[in-house]
Amino acid sequence: MSLSKEQIAQRIAKEVKDGYYVNLGIGIPTLVANFVRNDIEVEFQSENGILGMGPFPFEGEEDPDLINAGKQTITALPGASFFDSAMSFSMIRGQHVDLTILGAMEVAQNGDIANWKIPGKMVKGMGGAMDLVASAENIIVAMMHTNRAGDSKLLKACSLPLTGVNCVKKIVTDLCVLEIVDNQFKLLERAPGVTVEQIKEATEGDLIVEGTIPEIVF
Repeated sequence: MSLSKEQIAQRIAKEVKDGYYVNLGIGIPTLVANFVRNDIEVEFQSENGILGMGPFPFEGEEDPDLINAGKQTITALPGASFFDSAMSFSMIRGQHVDLTILGAMEVAQNGDIANWKIPGKMVKGMGGAMDLVASAENIIVAMMHTNRAGDSKLLKACSLPLTGVNCVKKIVTDLCVLEIVDNQFKLLERAPGVTVEQIKEATEGDLIVEGTIPEIVF
């Protein structure tokens, strides 16, 4: 059984440690804030100018003046601060963010990421992703393992325009958890009910499989 987007976010939330400053990208990463343990202190940053971002608001409690970089309504935790983009990107470029969680359309086995442009579709630009991938020491990608046509999105080399090179450390897909090791994908965990063979078939890039691969535990 493949993971839902919420389950991908729930698994990534286990990577968030006490005291971390974390940037959440658009898409699945925004869900991670809903699953972080209550017994740790984490500061979520959004590059449009907030530090101390909380979970999504309940219906009817939205504040239209509180949004994340994806223009979704959010909540602010006690002690949250608001600032302009110059300050926000100073935090990012100054490597004050401990963990960056991004979505992606493609990831290559050497850690390259493509997450901003699809040929033939109009986009306004790369946005803050280029700063995040260039500055972050720890980048985790949340994505679907294959596209709608069933083609792998975990490749030997990206075919789409790159956002960053050699920067991704770990990937959580609807099928498994992988990390980049020696320019290859190393399989760490598999979704409940998903076999190693299914993951191999869905992965174009070189895949390292060592020993028995445990199922993801939430």
